[in-house]
Amino acid sequence: MLHGAFTGSGSVSLSGRRNHSSFYRYDHISLPFHSESSIAFYSTDRLSPSLCCSHSSWKPGGWTLTRSPVIKRESSDGFEVKATSVPDNADESDAAAVAKSKMAETLVLGLLFGVWYLFNIYFNIYNKQVLEVFPNPVTLTAVQLAVGTTIIFLTWALNLHKWPNISRTQLVAILPLAVMHTLGNFSTNMSLGKVSVSFTHTIKAMEPFFTVILSTMFLGEIPTAWVMSSLVPIVGGVILASLTEVSFNWPGFWSAMASNLANQSRNVLSKKVMVQKEEPLDNITLFSIITVMSFFLFTPVALLVEGVKFTPSYLQSAGLNLKHVYIRSLLASICFHAYQQVAYMILQRVSPVTHSVGNCVKRVVVIVSSIFFFRTPVSFINSIGTGIALAGVFLYSQGCEENQYAF
Repeated sequence: MLHGAFTGSGSVSLSGRRNHSSFYRYDHISLPFHSESSIAFYSTDRLSPSLCCSHSSWKPGGWTLTRSPVIKRESSDGFEVKATSVPDNADESDAAAVAKSKMAETLVLGLLFGVWYLFNIYFNIYNKQVLEVFPNPVTLTAVQLAVGTTIIFLTWALNLHKWPNISRTQLVAILPLAVMHTLGNFSTNMSLGKVSVSFTHTIKAMEPFFTVILSTMFLGEIPTAWVMSSLVPIVGGVILASLTEVSFNWPGFWSAMASNLANQSRNVLSKKVMVQKEEPLDNITLFSIITVMSFFLFTPVALLVEGVKFTPSYLQSAGLNLKHVYIRSLLASICFHAYQQVAYMILQRVSPVTHSVGNCVKRVVVIVSSIFFFRTPVSFINSIGTGIALAGVFLYSQGCEENQYAF
């Protein structure tokens, strides 16, 4: 009598017929098994079946199991078993799928970096064009925050991004971040109105210097020797570029420095005061909350300081082209909001060091593009100083394990 048992998820039916006196009659035998390999077995005249399989070698009872590529074996006085096999290239298919997925992620990331740079370039161009004819950075900052807030509420209303579930404790913690965010944007606009775009971004290359100082003072983080050494070319390059800058003036210089201080204070405060007990906010939601809070904080200040100066009647009385000012202001505001939101989207996908390197490259792209667009006169010494400062920023980003961000 034949005895055998296999455990598995499928079953193989064995059927046979009486062809010899020494054979028993087997109308149907069902052997369940787990092997994903093709198997076949055949009988001898004493019904001592030999099972051939490409999975393992073992001998359950009277059955002989050996490694073999045999798929099928027939005998006139035996029986035949067939099973479906998994292709040998299954692992290769999985590897190809993983490689394809990584390639898609890389393409998406590259596209995001390109969009980040493009929006940043157009923001600086449109913003500078408006500030040249409408030198009211306070009002323009309020307009940009208003457009950003409108976009955010539309995004929430259309369920393009979920409504934030935020507590009062979190709002209190975010408040100082919103204040610093507002001051940083206003200071940048003020600098762009006073000096060239390229010089503003050259000064803003000193952000790592303020990061190190503020982190040491308020967080007790001692910078490494590599980080400290990278500050030398940053500071030296900015000084060299400032000495030879054609558009240099002190209000433009100090407002850009104030932007550095405000932006890096925001980053240090985010590490110091953000509530850890609450459910953490994703980057886009945090940016949205900061923008909305900045709008409600800054609009009363703008009205108090500069009054209502963005009306058609005021612009016409100042001899300005309404279409020129309104369209460029709207485009600058959209680009302003878009490039910062894309920056946060990138931040969710890459490491801090990678993001910092990308931010450094972005500054180079903005400086070069603005020089070509506005035909800014740049001396050889000025370009050398800018290059040295940006090289220092790159070295700083390589030496930081936990970098800060400024958009």
